[in-house]
Amino acid sequence: MKQITEATHKFRRVRDFMENQGLSAIVLRRTTSLSWVTNGAPTWVNTAATECPMTAVITADAQYLLTDNIEGPRLIEEVKLPEQGWEVLTHPWYTSGSGPAELCPSGSGVVVGTDMALDLPGVTTRDIGTALAYERSLLSVSEQQRATELGRDCADAMEEAAERVQPGQTEYEIAAHLWERNQARGIQAIVTLIATDERIFRFRHPLPTVKRLDRYAMLVTCGRRDGLVTSMTRLIHFGPVPEEVLQRHHAVLTVDARMIAASRPGRTTGDVVETAQAAYADAGYPDGWHGHHQGGVIGYEPREFLGLPGGDEVLRAGMTCTWNPSLPGAKSEDTFLIGPEGPQILTTTTGWPMLEP
Repeated sequence: MKQITEATHKFRRVRDFMENQGLSAIVLRRTTSLSWVTNGAPTWVNTAATECPMTAVITADAQYLLTDNIEGPRLIEEVKLPEQGWEVLTHPWYTSGSGPAELCPSGSGVVVGTDMALDLPGVTTRDIGTALAYERSLLSVSEQQRATELGRDCADAMEEAAERVQPGQTEYEIAAHLWERNQARGIQAIVTLIATDERIFRFRHPLPTVKRLDRYAMLVTCGRRDGLVTSMTRLIHFGPVPEEVLQRHHAVLTVDARMIAASRPGRTTGDVVETAQAAYADAGYPDGWHGHHQGGVIGYEPREFLGLPGGDEVLRAGMTCTWNPSLPGAKSEDTFLIGPEGPQILTTTTGWPMLEP
């Protein structure tokens, strides 16, 4: 019943979005879009693919899911998408089946929104990717609850993985700890970054390698469950921490804290980036923000949209954000929910030390 109620609410939101955008229908193929409109249903197969092996078509009075006979039975019998109100249309895997254009309204003035470049013969299309990302980022109460549970479980997985890290392990082995503890909780680690020692100073997106840990390790994860994504970073050092690392670590923590505090309903992403720029300067690193993006609003994508200088996206209660200020050798990253009374950190690791900014 809860899922059906959520689906009814989602269809209402989608049709309000269509009306506001002047659309007669929408056709969705992106994995994130399908996750959103199906309330987190596992519509993907290849976790690395941008495009789903199915297509959603939503008109003013119907909603269809087009797929082949490989995916159809699972979506009907196990995922139970018809109970949400979807009409699942299947075709043999070796044929193309009915196309989405056949289900869209026809006639002059009809405009169909798409989240990917799609060839819809006889149909006028419009790219709605940017507008849809903002709409997706406005989480419902039930989505906020799922995001809260996901954040807690990602944090627990990170703590357990970190406890297994030992000098001499390869970055691949450390990544395996993080992946395994996430997967045990039904979380897909769609991004896993591991760096050790000097690689933390050299690369901002360090894919794991065969390098072995000496003293210093950085663990980064973007975990997805029920379509939603949480991101976080933690650092481990064995033995006395060099003063340079402590200084940069404290700097990025301070920048992150000020960005989180600035993330309130009504503020823009540009406002938060301006706060970050000032915080970097106050910490003695005025150009520190140049080396990497500073994060943004998260949801069904690891970043639905980034915070950019002058960004005009308005933050609203119910959004989740992940800012990730960094310097060579240091990074701070947590996911939090914007609430009416202030931010709520979702990825708190209770066993880790806390510093006052």
